[in-house]
Amino acid sequence: MRYSLAFFMAVVTGWTLNQPVAAADSSTDTIGDATLLEQMAKLAGDDAAARKQVLFDLAKSGDSRLEAFLENYRTGSVYLWNGQIVVCTETEEDEDFNELAPLTHPLTGEPVLGADDKQTKPDILDLEDISPDRAGRLAARSALFLLKLSSPDRESRLVAVKKSGTPPYNAEAIPFLEDMAQSDTDEKIRFTAKESLLLIRLGTDVPIDQVEQRWAAAGQLAEMNSLRTLPMLEEMLRDEGFSKHGQAAREQCEKAVTSINSHQSFVNWVGYVFQGLSLGSILIIMALGLAITFGLMGVINMAHGELMMVGAFSTYVIQQLFVNYLPQGMFNWYYVVALPSAFLAAAFVGWLIEIAVVRHLYRRPLESLLATWGVSILLIQAARLIFGDNIGVNSPTWLRGNVEVVQDVILPFNRLFIIALCALCVAMIYTLINRTKLGLRMRATMQNRDMADSLGVNTRRIDSYTFAFGSGLAGLAGYALTLIGGVTPDMGQNYIVESFLVVVTGGVGELLGVICSGLGLGVATKVIEPMQFGDFTVEAIWAKVFVLACVVAFIQFKPAGLFPPKGRLADV
Repeated sequence: MRYSLAFFMAVVTGWTLNQPVAAADSSTDTIGDATLLEQMAKLAGDDAAARKQVLFDLAKSGDSRLEAFLENYRTGSVYLWNGQIVVCTETEEDEDFNELAPLTHPLTGEPVLGADDKQTKPDILDLEDISPDRAGRLAARSALFLLKLSSPDRESRLVAVKKSGTPPYNAEAIPFLEDMAQSDTDEKIRFTAKESLLLIRLGTDVPIDQVEQRWAAAGQLAEMNSLRTLPMLEEMLRDEGFSKHGQAAREQCEKAVTSINSHQSFVNWVGYVFQGLSLGSILIIMALGLAITFGLMGVINMAHGELMMVGAFSTYVIQQLFVNYLPQGMFNWYYVVALPSAFLAAAFVGWLIEIAVVRHLYRRPLESLLATWGVSILLIQAARLIFGDNIGVNSPTWLRGNVEVVQDVILPFNRLFIIALCALCVAMIYTLINRTKLGLRMRATMQNRDMADSLGVNTRRIDSYTFAFGSGLAGLAGYALTLIGGVTPDMGQNYIVESFLVVVTGGVGELLGVICSGLGLGVATKVIEPMQFGDFTVEAIWAKVFVLACVVAFIQFKPAGLFPPKGRLADV
């Protein structure tokens, strides 16, 4: 009994002690909301400077609920009604054509309820419009950025930090940025906060005793390789009035421009090479199919580009099926399903082409070239009749975005995926050709069709399988291209010539040659495109012409390509 009484007293004592704390917490929350609402009401005042200060005071509160309110205020959706601040984003009309304003709470966004527990909808004329002028809208935008500086969401904080360092500069952001540059948990945000601080210091006129600090900021930004600084410095140096700052300031800025330009050149060249690798990966996937049909079978398939188009349109069809018939949450899976679909669709069309056309034209290269060219025209027109001239394929969310490997060197996920897909295709073909019975029969048929036939190999079936497999690879190239290019009926025409160049340059039927020449041609094309000679910029068309000329010159010295066939294959 004694222990029970002691336990009871302890519980009662603990409950009693906790009551004031809970009450205090509740009171604090209520007072906090009441204070915010009281500050909001001051936005109806006539003093523009006071309204601006109210906006910054609201931003300093760090309350994430104020993001919606500040945006509504900026767009003119905040009103004063019966002495309190309310929000109305859109109006309604009743049966008498009166314009009614459904009211919501400025903090919670919940409907303002009347005595009947229904949303209050007064006449719009009963509301006092407190929409800001242009200066007020700019102040609201600045306050919104300040509020986002304390957002728990990383992307929101990063965007706000960047905006703080762009004109017009917000001096109120300096304390926030100083704190974030030292204590934010994200390294990228700490770097950007320091960069924005220095940009504000560099771009703001300062007293005479702080001039040295201003121009020292240019040197610090150059040490950080800040690409955001370059336009500001170049504009300063072009300004005729810049001479008033002295020769030392000009030298400091010119030195910073030279340093940042060097870093930007490095970043650009890395980007060109990476784009070339992704383009080369698509060419490799395309050329792998050609290496099989042209290199192993000796068939010049001018419809190979259209088989690429079939894979791209197959991806589009799968996307539409997911959009129209499956829940929205399943959308990201469409690209996974489209991978085998693109391969099988193109392989099936290629199998039909082999049965209907190519089979009857073996060892007749000119006739097979003309026939497959006619097939390509039929496929283009069929796609145009069914789908139209231009369609869009949306990338899944997991292939959007990028990764920053080093400062300012950003690699998009979609191009990384294309490179990985190319590596997968190369591994798949190597395994098929060198580690399976089907690959053994394919190589036997290629080396000596009559001998393979006499040993029991069904060469007709092998021809069909080989052509279908090569066509399926073209479909995978189209599947990959939907991530970085448009989908049109004639899209294959842009890649068929480059694909043949890859096969011929690498060596007919040589897997390693296809890889080396594909990557080489892709990187060369993208590196040459931005080159300038005086006022002339090479661009895409002339880059292709230059690459073609180089390939023609190369073939004059090495007609069999980088890796010519050896042994018995040299005579095939």
